[in-house]
Amino acid sequence: MEPFVVAMSSVFCEGFPTETWFVGNSSENSDGIPTTVTFISLNRNVVGSSSCMSLRNLVRDLNLETSQTVFVGPYLDEEDKNRFRTDYNIFNLGTMTLPFDIPGSAFHKARMAVKRLANILAVCARKSKARMAAGEEPTCLIDFWMQPIVAEAASGNPPPPHSRDEEIGGFLFDFLFAAQDASTSSLLWAVTQLESKPDVLRRVREEVGSIWTPESNALITVDQLAEMKYTLNVAREVVRYRPPATMVPHVAAVDFPLTKTYTVPKGTIVFPSVFDSSFQGFTEPDRFDPDRFSEARKEDQVFKRNFLAFGWGSHQCVGQRYALNHLVLFIAMFSTLLDFKRVRSDGCDEIVYCPTISPKDGCTVFLSRRVAAYPDLTLN
Repeated sequence: MEPFVVAMSSVFCEGFPTETWFVGNSSENSDGIPTTVTFISLNRNVVGSSSCMSLRNLVRDLNLETSQTVFVGPYLDEEDKNRFRTDYNIFNLGTMTLPFDIPGSAFHKARMAVKRLANILAVCARKSKARMAAGEEPTCLIDFWMQPIVAEAASGNPPPPHSRDEEIGGFLFDFLFAAQDASTSSLLWAVTQLESKPDVLRRVREEVGSIWTPESNALITVDQLAEMKYTLNVAREVVRYRPPATMVPHVAAVDFPLTKTYTVPKGTIVFPSVFDSSFQGFTEPDRFDPDRFSEARKEDQVFKRNFLAFGWGSHQCVGQRYALNHLVLFIAMFSTLLDFKRVRSDGCDEIVYCPTISPKDGCTVFLSRRVAAYPDLTLN
């Protein structure tokens, strides 16, 4: 498999300049869409120092750039990325306030920020259509999406419904929102659980070390990723144990028989608790136990009605494969390249909403380099 993206940039977190490698590999699903990308952040000023750092802001910003790279690739310049980061933060703040759409309110500012972000993404759609019409190779998700739309126009057919640049910009924002905050939550909880479960961390490191080593200076391939079965189980257990979106409202389109004795009437707004369902049915549900997803136990199948972090049935998240691959790669590289120790404080593991769930302390850790040298990862 060919590498999907390696990009290097400089970002700042808590005032420390951070050299950041966004590292990924491409795999394609049946529709030809890249599904695997991740990153590892190596802070040369903080790693190995006496300072501790909260990972939340770093993970949030890097996750945003990672998802931007996957979805719109080369179509955002640095000015757009900076504008995107600022407006996305405004949007996040607005999601946690009362929905009073009054000029000057946080909610109104958030709505205006979303409009600006959608406009930026509409420009990305227009640029992608131009590249695909010129016969260039796709480099990101929007290119794969625009290819059939451009082909329709080239054949003389009317454009497909909802394919105007403005509409696509809105859809892209929905994708970015879904990819961004949920993955930020999962990466933070993965670090907290690995740090507090030494045996789980040891098994992850042993598995990854038998498949990939930083001395190879090579990207983790899709075939290698498929071999990391225990690490995948850890990722699944992170999502079960701390589902990023704890409650997802739905409207019943028809009368829906929820149980043998109760039918939800058509038009009813339903707030299913993804969080509570994750602690029902499973064996010792309050215990973080990746082996519940092993071939021997298959609790994701046995209790599939309770494993709702990615939805169920026709409402399953279309990005769940991307999310799990992203999380597995992060766990593999983070645990291999770094030693990390939580800075414990009262209530540090309490859940806060921002807007997906996060550890109260933002996952504050000491970091130190675990390997003799970081891998030199390039496209060549």
